[in-house]
Amino acid sequence: MDPNKPRNPLTALAMSLVLPGFGQLYNGELNKAIWLFLVFAFLCIPGIALVALYLPDGLMMPALVLSLVATFSLWIYGMVDAWRGAKARPLYSPERWQVSGVYLLVVILCDIIALPMLTGYVRSHVVESFRIPSTSMEPGVMRGDILFADKRYNCPGCKGRIQRGDIAIFVYPNNRTLLYIKRIIALPGDRVALHDGAVSVNGKPLSLPTNPTVEMEDGRSWIVRPAAPGVANVTLAMTVPPGEVFVLGDNRAASVDSRAFGMVPMADVVGRARQVWLSLGPEGVRWGRLGKVLQ
Repeated sequence: MDPNKPRNPLTALAMSLVLPGFGQLYNGELNKAIWLFLVFAFLCIPGIALVALYLPDGLMMPALVLSLVATFSLWIYGMVDAWRGAKARPLYSPERWQVSGVYLLVVILCDIIALPMLTGYVRSHVVESFRIPSTSMEPGVMRGDILFADKRYNCPGCKGRIQRGDIAIFVYPNNRTLLYIKRIIALPGDRVALHDGAVSVNGKPLSLPTNPTVEMEDGRSWIVRPAAPGVANVTLAMTVPPGEVFVLGDNRAASVDSRAFGMVPMADVVGRARQVWLSLGPEGVRWGRLGKVLQ
C-alpha cells in the first residue's frame, strides 16, 4: 500500500458499517478496534440477555431500550470515528499486517463465526425471543406478543425446575420442527380429570368456585377462557406417566394441547415464558403490554 496515498474515509466508514471497529482496524488503531468490537458484542447479545433475565420486572423495558440505544450509538460512533480517523491520516504508513487477507480473516472470525456462535449460545442456553402466532394462550399471552423465554429451565444444573402453572415452551410432539406454548397443568404422577371444561388435579378443582374464569394451583392463579359446553371439551381421567407433563392452553376453545396430542415429554420442554417486550396487534403496538410479566 502506498504510504503517500491518504486513507479513504468512505472505505473506513463502510468497513465500520459492516463491523464495529473494522474501520479503526483499517486506520491502524488496533486497540480501539478490539474494544469497539468487544463492547458492541456484549451490548447487542449478552447485555440484552442480562436485561431480560436479571433486572427487576419494572426495569426490563427501560433497560432494554437503553441497551438498544447504546448499541446503535456505539455503532454510529464507530462509523463517525473511522471517517474522521481516515481523514486525519493523509500520509499514514500502514503496518505490515494491514493487508486484504487479514481484513478478510477478521470478517470471517468476527462476523461469520464469533457473533453467530455467541448469539446461538445465548439463544440455546440463556434467553430466546419468541413471537406468538395464535390465540391459544389468551388472555394471558396474546397473538402478536413477542416475549422473552428463560432457557435456564429444565436442564442439567439449571435452577428453574418445571412447576405446575408454568407457561412453557416445548417441542410439538406431532411435528418436532415446531415449538408450542402452553401452561403446565400436571406433573408426573398427578391425576388429571376433565369434565365439561372443568379441570381438577389430584382431586382438587383448579377453577375458583366463585369465578370459573380464574384457575389456581400451588398458590398461583391465572385467567382462562373456558370453552362453551360441547366445544373443544373432552372428558378424561388419567395419571400423568413418569417423565411427562400435561399441558393446556388458557383459551380452551382455541387450543390444541394435551387433550389432542397427549402428554409432553419433560425432555422436550425447552423454556419458560417470562416477559413480553413487544406486542403487535391489528391496532398496532399494544403499549400497555410492553414489559408485562407472564404469570
